Amino acid sequence: MTNPPQPEPPALAAATAMFIEVLVVGIGTLAAGALLLVALAGPATTAKIAPATDSTLVAGVALAAAYALGILTDRAADAALSPIRRRLRTDSFPSASSYAQARIRLTEVPALAAQADYARSRMRICRGWLVNTVALTLAGGLALLRYSFEHRELVVCAIAVLGLLTAFGFYRAWHTLTATGYRKLAEQTTLATSSPPVPSQTQPTPAP
Repeated sequence: MTNPPQPEPPALAAATAMFIEVLVVGIGTLAAGALLLVALAGPATTAKIAPATDSTLVAGVALAAAYALGILTDRAADAALSPIRRRLRTDSFPSASSYAQARIRLTEVPALAAQADYARSRMRICRGWLVNTVALTLAGGLALLRYSFEHRELVVCAIAVLGLLTAFGFYRAWHTLTATGYRKLAEQTTLATSSPPVPSQTQPTPAP
């Protein structure tokens, strides 16, 4: 008789989710870097180099580079948006200590903590892809300008407009997720603190 599969440990699940988040962000950063290299190298050099990139070794290096770049992009996006994030946090928490205490209280309710982790995961992806979208738009425009084709200026302008709209969409999504996360954290931890404790059942006294 085989034993049923054991559930994935919470720490392992969180580490896996974090790895995927960083990789998702890093792939966009790597793509922007590749477009920038295409813009710098030009069509002729790019055509010569392209066949050499079709190998397992290059794919493995690209995956590792995407993960490393994802870390850098996430930190850069967090630093760039930190003034807005702090302002949104003060709308729900008067001080950094009150926010830290709320985070500690949230860990006492695993279901709420899991929901908060999922919301933060989406927030990190949105802020990372906000930076990626701007980088992809600039690098893509520069790369297209190195090639000659019909209606080139119109295509570059269309990509620029689409990139700006997409970047604004990621910013609004990050802003909404961040503000909602702080508000829910304040509400949930306040309710958890103010809820009356459950009375313990008195054990019957044995008869003498």
